[in-house]
Amino acid sequence: MGSAQALVLALTFQLCAPETETPAAGCTFEEASDPAVPCEYSQAQYDDFQWEQVRIHPGTRAPVDLPHGSYLMVNTSQHAPGQRAHVIFQSLSENDTHCVQFSYFLYSRDGHSPGTLGVYVRVNGGPLGSAPQRDSGSHGPVSPGAVSTFWHNEFTRWVLFEALISPDRRGYVGLDDILLLSYPCAKAPHFSRLGDVEVNAGQNASFQCMAAGRAAEAERFLLQRQSGALVPAAGVRHISHRRFLATFPLAAVSRAEQDLYRCVSQAPRGAGVSNFAELIVKEPPTPIAPPQLLRAGPTYLIIQLNTNSIIGDGPIVRKEIEYRMARGPWAEVHAVSLQTYKLWHLDPDTEYEISVLLTRPGDGGTGRPGPPLISRTKCAEPMRAPKGLAFAEIQARQLTLQWEPLGYNVTRCHTYTVSLCYHYTLGSSHNQTIRECVKTEQGVSRYTIKNLLPYRNVHVRLVLTNPEGRKEGKEVTFQTDEDVPGGIAAESLTFTPLEDMIFLKWEEPQEPNGLITQYEISYQSIESSDPAVNVPGPRRTISKLRNETYHVFSNLHPGTTYLFSVRARTGKGFGQAALTEITTNISAPSFDYADMPSPLGESENTITVLLRPAQGRGAPISVYQVIVEEERARRLRREPGGQDCFPVPLTFEAALARGLVHYFGAELVASSLPEAMPFTVGDNQTYRGFWNPPLEPRKAYLIYFQAASHLKGETRLNCIRIARKAACKESKRPLEVSQRSEEMGLILGICAGGLAVLILLLGAIIVIIRKGRDHYAYSYYPKPVNMTKATVNYRQEKTHMMSAVDRSFTDQSTLQDDERLGLSFMDTHGYSTRGDQRSGGVTEASSLLGGSPRRPCGRKGSPYHTGQLHPAVRVADLLQHINQMKTAEGYGFKQEYESFFEGWDATKKKDKVKGSRQEPMPPLPTCSVFTDDRHRVKLHPMLGDPNADYINANYIDVSALPCHFCRLGPKPIGINGGSSATSPLSPVLWGLQVKCSRYWPEDSDTYGDIKITLVKTETLAEYVVRTFALERRGYSARHEVRQFHFTAWPEHGVPYHATGLLAFIRRVKASTPPDAGPIVIHCSAGTGRTGCYIVLDVMLDMAECEGVVDIYNCVKTLCSRRVNMIQTEEQYIFIHDAILEACLCGETTIPVSEFKATYKEMIRIDPQSNSSQLREEFQTLNSVTPPLDVEECSIALLPRNRDKNRSMDVLPPDRCLPFLISTDGDPNNYINAALTDSYTRSAAFIVTLHPLQSTTPDFWRLVYDYGCTSIVMLNQLNQSNSAWPCLQYWPEPGRQQYGLMEVEFMSGTADEDLVARVFRVQNISRLQEGHLLVRHFQFLRWSAYRDTPDSKKAFLHLLAEVDKWQAESGDGRTIVHCLNGGGRSGTFCACSTVLEMIRCHNLVDVFFAAKTLRNYKPNMVETMDQYHFCYDVALEYLEGLESR
Repeated sequence: MGSAQALVLALTFQLCAPETETPAAGCTFEEASDPAVPCEYSQAQYDDFQWEQVRIHPGTRAPVDLPHGSYLMVNTSQHAPGQRAHVIFQSLSENDTHCVQFSYFLYSRDGHSPGTLGVYVRVNGGPLGSAPQRDSGSHGPVSPGAVSTFWHNEFTRWVLFEALISPDRRGYVGLDDILLLSYPCAKAPHFSRLGDVEVNAGQNASFQCMAAGRAAEAERFLLQRQSGALVPAAGVRHISHRRFLATFPLAAVSRAEQDLYRCVSQAPRGAGVSNFAELIVKEPPTPIAPPQLLRAGPTYLIIQLNTNSIIGDGPIVRKEIEYRMARGPWAEVHAVSLQTYKLWHLDPDTEYEISVLLTRPGDGGTGRPGPPLISRTKCAEPMRAPKGLAFAEIQARQLTLQWEPLGYNVTRCHTYTVSLCYHYTLGSSHNQTIRECVKTEQGVSRYTIKNLLPYRNVHVRLVLTNPEGRKEGKEVTFQTDEDVPGGIAAESLTFTPLEDMIFLKWEEPQEPNGLITQYEISYQSIESSDPAVNVPGPRRTISKLRNETYHVFSNLHPGTTYLFSVRARTGKGFGQAALTEITTNISAPSFDYADMPSPLGESENTITVLLRPAQGRGAPISVYQVIVEEERARRLRREPGGQDCFPVPLTFEAALARGLVHYFGAELVASSLPEAMPFTVGDNQTYRGFWNPPLEPRKAYLIYFQAASHLKGETRLNCIRIARKAACKESKRPLEVSQRSEEMGLILGICAGGLAVLILLLGAIIVIIRKGRDHYAYSYYPKPVNMTKATVNYRQEKTHMMSAVDRSFTDQSTLQDDERLGLSFMDTHGYSTRGDQRSGGVTEASSLLGGSPRRPCGRKGSPYHTGQLHPAVRVADLLQHINQMKTAEGYGFKQEYESFFEGWDATKKKDKVKGSRQEPMPPLPTCSVFTDDRHRVKLHPMLGDPNADYINANYIDVSALPCHFCRLGPKPIGINGGSSATSPLSPVLWGLQVKCSRYWPEDSDTYGDIKITLVKTETLAEYVVRTFALERRGYSARHEVRQFHFTAWPEHGVPYHATGLLAFIRRVKASTPPDAGPIVIHCSAGTGRTGCYIVLDVMLDMAECEGVVDIYNCVKTLCSRRVNMIQTEEQYIFIHDAILEACLCGETTIPVSEFKATYKEMIRIDPQSNSSQLREEFQTLNSVTPPLDVEECSIALLPRNRDKNRSMDVLPPDRCLPFLISTDGDPNNYINAALTDSYTRSAAFIVTLHPLQSTTPDFWRLVYDYGCTSIVMLNQLNQSNSAWPCLQYWPEPGRQQYGLMEVEFMSGTADEDLVARVFRVQNISRLQEGHLLVRHFQFLRWSAYRDTPDSKKAFLHLLAEVDKWQAESGDGRTIVHCLNGGGRSGTFCACSTVLEMIRCHNLVDVFFAAKTLRNYKPNMVETMDQYHFCYDVALEYLEGLESR
């Protein structure tokens, strides 16, 4: 062990001591050697031979060439090659540097090497290692040698000389004068003490040996391992001229290289040896056990290190955690200071390998990772539900759906399920719902739902579930495709057979499987009891519309069985037919008697008549009967062919017993009368049980001939009077007169009956026409829930009832209950009635038309007007009130509207109606609306016509508001009235009937004694303003009248939205000066629309002045002045919704002069609410934007149109669709587009989406069919995903055909803002219509993912270029499109509308522009940034005008 310890001692180099000092030990082999230096040596025990000590003196027998003296020698020729012998000198233990000096020779006569002499310094009996100095060859004379070494007192060292025999074995090896000095050698380098080196396994070790001496003397430096291995020096660095440093690196040492090492220098004159130093190699520590898992979560693992037992060497100075995904390439290391550690930010449901790293001091002190802990995190709750649910394929009975593939970042678990949950209703009553959830295969993003019902809304949602939670997606509704309908249920076929007609009724199939478009009914006669009918007859087919589930089949044969088949049709074809057999009733037999024939013969007791056979209708004649009836004066005479027959057979005896006047005189079988034959009445014979008794001469008789047909229990009779036998006392002349009178009565009766039938038919036609009128439903705000069919019928009946009431009500000269209620309304609100003053207040001394000054808004009344059944409603409560009334089940709008007619008595309207005079009255468009004399307007009398003061018009005097005239729309005659302002609310033409004539001239014309000249016309999108100059003959005054003509009221119902009408009312108010005369308001009948306008005018002022509205009592008042002022419940609801919109939206118009300051205030952020007026205005816009129901987009949702929509979230409503002109090749006329208004033109814009590849022909059809001259493109090409790319849809250059449309590129220009192209478009199937020049504007300054354009100036440049081209091309329509036909397109249209307002009226109203557009499509101007941008564009435009 001492040897092992000695190996780690460091070699040191000392300065050589003076050579004059006394040697510590040595041997000269002379007898007279110094006694202080004893010669103690020994030879090794196991040597191959022994050194020989010789003494050679002159004269001694020896080889002459050997040196003289005493020394040790080896004769190599006496030994075998490779044998060796050692001489060991005494041990030394001084702690110092020593020098070993000696002399030696290697001699051979022939110059060959006798062997090798090596010098070793042996430590504690260890191995020899390598010789610090070794020599071989043949030198001849004696050579000096020296070894400088460091002695450590802890080790015992020996100096050892070794002789090794060479293969030549010729010569001698000699050794003499061995001295061990206690100082360094002067002729050889000597080392300082060499220290131990400790490193960690795998690291590089380095021994640095410091030596003293002359560096030039050293030939090489070596690091000698105790085992003998040598390592050359990597480099020698001179520290001074006598000191240098040798470095010995050991690369990547391992535990096996741990040993004792020393430094050795070899020089020509000697060698230096350091002490042994130990290379200590430490093994880095490694834990024996893996870490322990304490707890696992979705994103963390808590572990315990388990480092008590390790493999390797300590001490442990650092602990670390190394973790990696089990299948991941990366690893992370965290330093740990405690025994437990929490790993954060891990991925859910992921397997990790976790190991512990331990580190000891020194480089490379970190050991290998310990055994890993393999653990998995828990699943985390899914991030979100699956998105992108859309259909891949739609069929009638299955849906193939797809969605975005789910990544691990969404599922957050490798074990998850995607469930597709859907539900749909069965049957039309929606009383049963099918619900089902299906788990899809993991990793599959497509599923087909099967066994569905055709044309059914299927509500689908995706649910993502893992062990830790679930996320449900938004429900998406899909509609399966149509299929052929199911069969019509046979039990639903109901019929009423008549003789030659059948009334057949059926019900819609229980499984319509789509939209029923047609019913087809086929019928054929298959059996008949009438031999004259050919069976089977030809098959006939008729078609009925989808809403017609009945039909009357006429011109049928009586008594004939028909086979009917009824089947329904959808877009996919016909369904199964329902079959039924129906037999017509048999008809009464017919006689061939043109008139009553003359008797063939007559006696006192008999009369002979001619019996002609009857013709059976549907059944053969079963029996003939002759009936005799006593003629009495009290009995109503029967007329031939029109009398009642005799169904009950009655013998003569039975008639006498019952006191009846008729009896059956004979019954004949049908076969007995094959042709006409005479028969004698009263021949006293019996015919089939009926006695034909003789007639009494003194009585008059009527003779009837009756035929009967019997079939299947059904009997039909026909009888005719064939003769009359007068009593014998009557002469023949009176009989002829009587017969002539009867003939004349018959003729008159027939005429009267025909006239009655004609009157009934006309009445029926009128009723059907009235009942058939359609009505649009006003559904702007929340809809009423009980709008059933019965309600519609009630409205129609109420309209007819009011028509009857109108004709009599205006005759009243005293106030009725309704008028008293109306007056109470006026009194409550501070109004006064001035009808009597108005009736006589217009005189010749007045101006052309009398005036009534407007009173300013008075004080605000109480918020509530109590004491009435219907109190006023605060404006703040109006929304809640309307919602309650619409959803009320007990008392709602319907009941409130019906209460207007309670207590009216139509019988009291007698004589006060001017229209009921005998003198001519102007024709009325609606005959039921008459004026009330108490409030009617009286015209100035005309010369020669004292009754010319009549016009169907009433004063409506409502408080502080200007007086209104209510009148009918004028007919071609009788237009003699006038006013300072008129507001017609009717189109001039309705349908094919001239409801209202145009009563103004296109230039100038004279009506009666008044000349009217059209001065100015201003046309806007929803109304026209005309200015007229009126001059009356004989007067010098010139009167100016302005007519406001609202053109947007539909033919039926009410406007869909109130935005335009409210703007119209505001314009009328703003244009009417305070001193103007009364406003004349008219529509077609001067009632419903007129009443709506007046109520809105009154209530808007009341809301502004008093903060309340009293709609009910206002309507009640109007009806007391003029009946039917609100004609329908729909109008009554519309008034509420319009006032609500006005109150919610407020006044948003800004004059140009005030815009800059107002806009600055609008965008100012309120520090308390952190909002601005502009943002609040946009929120109001969102709240009043009407949402679209599925029913409103029914055409876009048809299965055949689904592929024409880029997104099912942005669909156009049916009411504003532009329908394409159908072609033979493509009957479908749908395109995803909407017609919208500008400020001055109706339907000026067509907003659509970027054409799909499949809809490009439809896009160019739209351009051509609607005469569009501009196309504005606001999106970029390829601005979409790969499924619906935005492709180029135009040719450039050249010509290309899209379906039937041929588009040719004509020219193009470009700048940094836009590219303008001109195309020539024509329809090759309608070449006679010519071509259309269209300019295409591609705007370049709107980035793909920005809500607003990049530059306001560039956008104004686009607007200016489009406006300039439109003016040059004749103001055709403009198509505006973006990706989805929504926000960007709406922003363009809104900005264009605002600029039109500025140019026309110096007004800015962005809210009105956006609200108008949203009435057509709710996604127009869809973001706050776009709304804000419209204001910015207006400001930029106005600033540009100022700078010009």
